[in-house]
Amino acid sequence: MTGDLFAGVTEAQPSRETMAEGAVLLRGFVLARQDELLAALREVIAAAPFRHMVTPGGFTMSVAMTNCGKVGWVTDRRGYRYDAGDPESGKPWPAMPPVLSALARDAAEAGGFKDFAPDACLINRYVPGAKMSLHQDKDETDFSAPIVSVSLGLPATFLFGGLKRSDKTQRYRLTHGDVVVWGGPSRLFYHGVAPLAEGEHPLLKRQRINLTFRKTA
Repeated sequence: MTGDLFAGVTEAQPSRETMAEGAVLLRGFVLARQDELLAALREVIAAAPFRHMVTPGGFTMSVAMTNCGKVGWVTDRRGYRYDAGDPESGKPWPAMPPVLSALARDAAEAGGFKDFAPDACLINRYVPGAKMSLHQDKDETDFSAPIVSVSLGLPATFLFGGLKRSDKTQRYRLTHGDVVVWGGPSRLFYHGVAPLAEGEHPLLKRQRINLTFRKTA
């Protein structure tokens, strides 16, 4: 599947939409630099292929994952955590390519958060039917930095709630090149992705790739 990630599409002017205090949706933010981004992403995936991780409860996640950066997010029967090594290969995760870290920094600044320096990038691959349940990003020790989430490929319905799981969620249709940034009062808001609908993207075919940048410490 990953061989279809890399080609050009027509660029669009980015737009900015406020989702909540501290949370913005930057539509089309990636498109101006997507070719360089996708080339770097291809190298990361070749070094650390996607895999389906297992939750502490023994559930195999429908989303396939890999990482790049100083640390990577992992889950297994021992729990959720960040680890400097890929548990499958025993090697360090691939270094975060400069184009990825620059994109994350620029998106964070466009969202109102200056000097963002992520040390982890979780890369998720969704195929039709895959989803992400509502959760908080709270395995980090530094909550002062925002979360930057990049969407590539098939459109997805992003669910964005509040500080409690029971809070009403807003639904946003994310398309190829969109970026969501949230931090400050929204940093620990629950969020998730509804089951991915069937479809075929001109570049990524039957998949969505999501990059989530975090500062873990």
